[in-house]
Amino acid sequence: MQSYEWMIAARYLIPKRQDRFISVIAGFSLLGIILGVAALIIVMSVMNGFRAELLNRIIGVNGHFLVQSYDEGLRDYDQLTADLKTVPGVTRATPILQGQVLASHNGNATGAIVRGMRVDDLESLTMVSRSIQRGSLESMRDGQVIIGEVLARDLGLKVGDSISLMSPRGNATAFGNIPRTATYVVGGTFRVGMVEYDQGYIFMPFEESQTFFKLKGMATGVEVMVENPDQVADYGPAINAAINGRGYLVDWQALNSSFFNALKVEGNVMGLILSLIIIVAAFNIISSLIMLVKDKGGDIAILRTMGATKGSVMRVFIYCGTSIGAVGTLIGFVIGIVFCHYIEPIRQFIQGVFNVELFSEDVYFLRELPADINVAQVTIVVIASILVSFLATLYPSFRAARLDPVEALRYE
Repeated sequence: MQSYEWMIAARYLIPKRQDRFISVIAGFSLLGIILGVAALIIVMSVMNGFRAELLNRIIGVNGHFLVQSYDEGLRDYDQLTADLKTVPGVTRATPILQGQVLASHNGNATGAIVRGMRVDDLESLTMVSRSIQRGSLESMRDGQVIIGEVLARDLGLKVGDSISLMSPRGNATAFGNIPRTATYVVGGTFRVGMVEYDQGYIFMPFEESQTFFKLKGMATGVEVMVENPDQVADYGPAINAAINGRGYLVDWQALNSSFFNALKVEGNVMGLILSLIIIVAAFNIISSLIMLVKDKGGDIAILRTMGATKGSVMRVFIYCGTSIGAVGTLIGFVIGIVFCHYIEPIRQFIQGVFNVELFSEDVYFLRELPADINVAQVTIVVIASILVSFLATLYPSFRAARLDPVEALRYE
């Protein structure tokens, strides 16, 4: 590597006044690389964070596996739970009883899901037990219920108030099936940070839920937690052996497959679309270098007559284009990382200044905009950006090397 090649490349990157048009094109190339790299890092980090947050909350509340009955409910749920706890890798097994209800208070009504659980089991469900905002879990031992904070707000409830629940599983009469209605005291509220649960879930003592849904001695399922939820396929055979035909097994990936597949497809498409920004910037590098080669034809000819090789001339223009790509990539990388680190304050600031809602919790289920920076993905983006910038310099540099000194100097 010869120092004069870098010196000439630096001179070309800081053009004179008459070369201002070329510098404008090079500036747009630099800006395109910056925006492309920053946008890719930000979007991929947000998609990663969104998936991770949803995954943590979904499996943190619902479990990694669900054992369900082939008919109305599981009758030997205690024995099944004990058998499942003996499976290697299983950290928790909990019987649940779940059903839909209409919840109402003072004329306000909304649909909700009641989940019956034993107090000790709910306490071990840290996603909920550590998210209690008001009241306490101990109130469930007195037959009270724990409801989502958003649900409490929508119905105008506070701890100590009564909530009416209506279940379609009611009593059969001569006039048809009459829905069952019962009133419970709100013993506490929780907020796990996912609106779907905070707005639609009610936790009830297990035995009380059996009475309410008229499923005495039964559970609708058994939730199973394992050590590594990403490897659910490895646990399946052993858990199925423990079930021994008493029910069927569904893992969290199957229960939420369409949702997470949609997230994956969306992330891939967004990455592809944003990659076009870098490709467009690469074409700008090509055009600016071609114009630079035409403008510097005389300089190239003089270099050749002074003994510069074709390789040296190529390297000069390769250094020019790759420097634009490398600097743009570095700036874009820094902007992307900083933006991801402060993404929630930035979102709040933009919403406050422009009075717009950028991230609706009712649509996206989460209260805060998440960002999870994946080192491998960021590394791929940085390398790919520099590589694309380098490839964009090859054709203009090859043209510069092939320039005939005699033809270039004829009209000088």
